[in-house]
Amino acid sequence: MFTSEKGAVEEWLSEFKTLPETSLSNYATNLKDKSSLVSSLYKVIQEPQSELLEPVCHQLFEFYRSGEEQLLRFTLQFLPELIWCYLAVSASRNVHSSGCIEALLLGVYNLEIVDKQGHSKVLSFTIPSLSKPSVYHEPSSIGSMALTESALSQHGLSKVVYSGPHPQREMLTAQNRFEVLTFLLLCYNAALTYMPSVSLQSLCQICSRICVCGYPRQHVRKYKGISSRIPVSSGFMVQMLTGIYFAFYNGEWDLAQKALDDIIYRAQLELYPEPLLVANAVKASLPHGAMKSSKEGTRCIQVEITPTSSRISRNAVTSMSIRGHRWKRHEQPDNSNDTTELGILVIPEISVTNVAGERTGNGEKGRTLGEIDAQHMQGVQETATDPRTESKGLPEIRRQKSVRKMMEDGINSPGRVQF
Repeated sequence: MFTSEKGAVEEWLSEFKTLPETSLSNYATNLKDKSSLVSSLYKVIQEPQSELLEPVCHQLFEFYRSGEEQLLRFTLQFLPELIWCYLAVSASRNVHSSGCIEALLLGVYNLEIVDKQGHSKVLSFTIPSLSKPSVYHEPSSIGSMALTESALSQHGLSKVVYSGPHPQREMLTAQNRFEVLTFLLLCYNAALTYMPSVSLQSLCQICSRICVCGYPRQHVRKYKGISSRIPVSSGFMVQMLTGIYFAFYNGEWDLAQKALDDIIYRAQLELYPEPLLVANAVKASLPHGAMKSSKEGTRCIQVEITPTSSRISRNAVTSMSIRGHRWKRHEQPDNSNDTTELGILVIPEISVTNVAGERTGNGEKGRTLGEIDAQHMQGVQETATDPRTESKGLPEIRRQKSVRKMMEDGINSPGRVQF
């Protein structure tokens, strides 16, 4: 560590102690722009034997409990590096050199598990339903599954997952270590949009190191330092994947790709189903090429949404359109010249007693409905009483049935009716 970097850290430590309460907000606003100070603090944290490590950890904890939102985020940006330093020291069995880091992690944990009144917090997470649209999917594209989910959602069967209350811890042990670290990483992921690029780079690097240390891939990655295997839990790896997924779309494609491959490598060795499921889902959703997103631009995940279309076409045939079409045809004027020229067939009106528009030919007269019914009944009776006249009565009966069918359908031919 250079003398200039050490002097910047010492100045930062003394400046906050003499800072009045009224100027705390302005100090927090200007602090995030001091990139040289942030890099110097990273170097202090990475040196467990540094004499500045204990006062730096103490001041970061004072930032966190000050109540100022920007000071709280300033401390959170160092959380991945603090977790890596603690795990590395714990794996080397040199617990005494990590006392101040452990105290800082425990202090942040105990502050986060309670609200302002000191009561234990219970976090709730509502699992999204596939029947409701989001920026990731549309229910209509899922098919029959969307109908099933929609039916379930109407009955209010939304699943809510609760986390907490979490017990307070006075020290980190092998039993509660990853319970505390998983919760701290959850708090870090809740503020991912406010984290600078240097913090996202640190997250990707420590995820790779935690997953490959002590395994053959460590020589491929050329990670020096400790060679002991660092135990991890399934929930801790899932929280690491959450931050890595964000880093993919915020300017850290290469480091995030490397960290994702290392997490899949470690999850396969440990046979953890949850990290494997999440990691493979993240890998399958990534675009084929690297994201060229700006580090200073808007941070978001780009999703292509298919346009929605109406279920019924504008030109679809409905009962109302058919009914309106019939009314238009009946309302047309009865002009034989126009219809002959245009070639439009006008449906003639049908009378109850007479068939209008039927042209008589060969001396035939128009028959009334009563006469047709009478003849029909007479033909049926004659056919039933005298079987010998069955062949003679068939043409007449067929003719009568055809005329009745034409009357019922409302269609009449302008020429002679053919039988």
